[in-house]
Amino acid sequence: MADLSTLDEKLLEQIADLHGMPRGAFNIRKDGQLVERHSSANITIDSFTDKQGIEITIAPGTKNETVHIPVIVTKAGLTDVVYNDFHIGDDADVTIIAGCGIHNTSDQKAEHDGIHSFWIGKNARVRYMEKHYGEGEGTGERVLNPTTNVYMDEGSHCEMEMTQLGGVSSTIRDTNAELAAGAKLVLTEKLLTHGDQTATSNMNVYLKGDDSSVQVISRSVAQDNSVQIFNPLVVGEAACRGHVQCDAIIMGSAKVKAIPGIEAASEDAQLIHEAAIGKIAGDQIVKLMTLGLTEEEAEAEILDDFLS
Repeated sequence: MADLSTLDEKLLEQIADLHGMPRGAFNIRKDGQLVERHSSANITIDSFTDKQGIEITIAPGTKNETVHIPVIVTKAGLTDVVYNDFHIGDDADVTIIAGCGIHNTSDQKAEHDGIHSFWIGKNARVRYMEKHYGEGEGTGERVLNPTTNVYMDEGSHCEMEMTQLGGVSSTIRDTNAELAAGAKLVLTEKLLTHGDQTATSNMNVYLKGDDSSVQVISRSVAQDNSVQIFNPLVVGEAACRGHVQCDAIIMGSAKVKAIPGIEAASEDAQLIHEAAIGKIAGDQIVKLMTLGLTEEEAEAEILDDFLS
């Protein structure tokens, strides 16, 4: 892969499942600079002239195409702020794979703040996958602060899966969405923290059109002394449906705070929220140990299954 080391390629494998150069449209960014870019017949990627970032335009009717936009950071002391705007045409059906991996071996902070905005056309379908990962033996922080803005037109469908794999010192994630009539959004968040890490997730979803719907699913594991805060809000302004679910496993001296909120501004809004926080059940571990696993292996198996 052009201008990328073995370390870089391993980071790209972690966050985007890339093995060599991807097919189709892609944009690979390292330490605040473009590494390589490719557009396709239906997907164009252009740089902004007034700020760091790219504009991705997906033509109406585009089907079964994937665009990759991973970012890696290996330079200590860098704060990388990038804006990515997606314009998805009517009736398109595409997959977008993003993510950021930070490798930090110094005592300086390395940070990436990605601001992603999506304008999803009528009856379009989008699957968006974003993975965050940190590594390195340095004492410097590995910080990721993503912002995601979603504007959904009538009849559109969007599934977003946002995963933090581990190794991230701190993160503040802000997710905002507005849904027109008949639009459906599924937000799935998977989060792992350990050590003294902190993670905050704020969500604001506005159901503005009749028959719009959202499902918010959060699954998290907090270990050691880490702290997590989950703060989603769904506002129903029409005849709509919303469901917020937060499930967390807490271990050691970790702390988890879940504050799911719902607001109805229409008598026809149907909104539900629920939250559950607890430790791993002892009988689950015992059952797996009877199959030959050690206690540590049984625990790891349960956590992997929970976050899968």
